[in-house]
Amino acid sequence: MFYSDELIEEVRTRNPIVDVIGSYVHLQKKGANYFGLCPFHNEKSPSFSVSPARGMYHCFGCGVGGNVITFVMEYENYSFQEAMKMLADRAGITLPEQEYTAEMRRDRDTRSQLLAVHKEAATFYFRMLRTEQGKPGLTYLRRRGVSDEMIRAFGLGYAGTHPSALYRYLKEQGFPDQQLRDSGLFRFSEKGVTDRFWNRVMFPIMDANSRVIAFGGRVMGDGEPKYLNSPETKIFDKSRNLYGLNIARKSRKGFFLICEGYMDVIAMHQAGFKNAVASLGTAFTVQHGMIMKRYTDEVILCYDNDGAGRKAALRAIPILREAGLRVKVLTMEPWKDPDEFIKNLGAEEFQRRIDQAKNSFLFEISVLRQDYDFNDPEDKSRFFNSAAERLAEFTDEIERNSYTEAIAVTYGIDYQVLRGKVNLLGNSRTSMPSRETPGDPKRASGRRERDSGSRAAEKLVLTVLSERPEFAQGLEISPEDFSDPLMKDLSEILLRENRSGTVNPGAILNRYIDSENYSEVAALMSSGLSDSLSEQELSQAFSEAVKRIRRESVDRRIAAAASPQELMELLKEKQKLS
Repeated sequence: MFYSDELIEEVRTRNPIVDVIGSYVHLQKKGANYFGLCPFHNEKSPSFSVSPARGMYHCFGCGVGGNVITFVMEYENYSFQEAMKMLADRAGITLPEQEYTAEMRRDRDTRSQLLAVHKEAATFYFRMLRTEQGKPGLTYLRRRGVSDEMIRAFGLGYAGTHPSALYRYLKEQGFPDQQLRDSGLFRFSEKGVTDRFWNRVMFPIMDANSRVIAFGGRVMGDGEPKYLNSPETKIFDKSRNLYGLNIARKSRKGFFLICEGYMDVIAMHQAGFKNAVASLGTAFTVQHGMIMKRYTDEVILCYDNDGAGRKAALRAIPILREAGLRVKVLTMEPWKDPDEFIKNLGAEEFQRRIDQAKNSFLFEISVLRQDYDFNDPEDKSRFFNSAAERLAEFTDEIERNSYTEAIAVTYGIDYQVLRGKVNLLGNSRTSMPSRETPGDPKRASGRRERDSGSRAAEKLVLTVLSERPEFAQGLEISPEDFSDPLMKDLSEILLRENRSGTVNPGAILNRYIDSENYSEVAALMSSGLSDSLSEQELSQAFSEAVKRIRRESVDRRIAAAASPQELMELLKEKQKLS
């Protein structure tokens, strides 16, 4: 949906940022700003700042920042449109109706209908659990130690023994067959319609906004399969959803605990570990990793303590790393899974295991070690050669040396010998020509460092201009001096607003909320740079950054000079800058 800049700004300004964030976070006024505990990471001392004058928030601990619209998007996991609707409703503003194509209307209607079917089905199963027919399900949950609080929190239920009970109920509620067919909750055949789930304890699967989108069912008795999940539908994609995420995303632990099944998640939440999630009958995907990356930077794998669990962990580790997550692995010896562990050793011991969770690389090496017999010198040597090959994959020298030292100490090999082998393997790899970066690797590295430094200088200048408009006075710089397209776009806005004397960071961010750049722009404009540097340090950093931007701008123009006269003028300009 397209909203005009004027409407977005009206929604933003009619929702005072302190009032909105204050309904989620306890804020205390200190000077011109308000401070509280950051809702996006776990902390004990308030580092989350809200500036009513700038209409922005910023956490000095984890670096998040933005305006009132982005706060609602991040906290509630809303899309831009959903956040706009919530804030517009709060302020009594009527948003224009979206113009849908016929296909978009059909898709929207189908999704809303399927959500309605699943909501009603979840209600049916939940009520059934407390009836005489639901006794087998309730007895099972009681035997597993599930509390009434967890039954309510996860909406647990029971599908009765009649194979068409849910179908009959939903038909009574007025749902047509086509909607029921699309829901995946039924099997249609020439003989009639039967429920997909019956004689099972039911686990509603919810999206991040706590809407029921599918179900998992655990059979009572010896039926097969033991666990059955909904098929994929218009509202359910198992590779993009996680069980328990709707609760875990609001946890402030700073990391997620990843386990294998519904009961493990419930047992961990009941024990106080409300940051536990599980995949839905499928191996972890990059999409799962990206979803978790929205809420955390670290995950701890709590897979079953058996061969299948170790293999699942080894498959998940590179996928989670690819998503940019730090990964650790928890050991549950001598118990099989988190549910058994907590029942037998308690929550405090489980917390100790979390604190002692093993670095994922060291876990991989420990699993590798199990394939070799250290009583056989040849086998032992093969293990260290394999470990050295893995260590040589680290491109950062400090990181590589740290891991090499840890493995040398753990497995009893001379550090210098192992380090020599690792460096030999590493050098042989880097000496090979690269298809992606031809030429001298040192030159390529230098280019990357220069590019990174240039962008950092551009970001610093724009941050200062957004926080301290007076720095624009007499500033000899133009948008064309910026090399990064996003920085160039922002510089044009900031320089124009500085000239008019109306810099409004919260309003500027509106332009980027629904784009892939909004997180970067939010961080840039809410970094609190002027609060963390002295006046002299800020002035010096700003001056040096401006000089660098102008020098590199001149260098680019020199490289593209079209005539000797233009080249001479540019060389004179460069000499003045020097």
